[in-house]
Amino acid sequence: VQLQASGGGLVQPGGSLRLSCAASGTIFGIPLMGWYRQAPGKQRDLVATITNGGSTNYADSVKGRFTISRDNAKNTVCLQMNSLKPEDTAVYYCRADVLATILDRLRTYWGQGTLVTVSS
Repeated sequence: VQLQASGGGLVQPGGSLRLSCAASGTIFGIPLMGWYRQAPGKQRDLVATITNGGSTNYADSVKGRFTISRDNAKNTVCLQMNSLKPEDTAVYYCRADVLATILDRLRTYWGQGTLVTVSS
């Protein structure tokens, strides 16, 4: 299974960006997909997750500004980021908890990371 993320870049404070991530390979199901971020010198932290049923969870710091969504048929997850702040600057990683087959165990995969820089 591979995760391919895209959509990062440079944006001014108050601006918007949309991140996308697509999972490919042998996939029976993906119960959970999400986004995490890691700022320089800090640990990787949860941003948002979404189940295959559509239940979402957000970090307090992004509630009301970020929206996570997914397309189960395409095995994709997106993160719409609005009202961006300089403190949102980080490398953003997508995550997918994948069942490759109905008999397999759940395995966690990470995308390669995409840099989001919020600066004037």
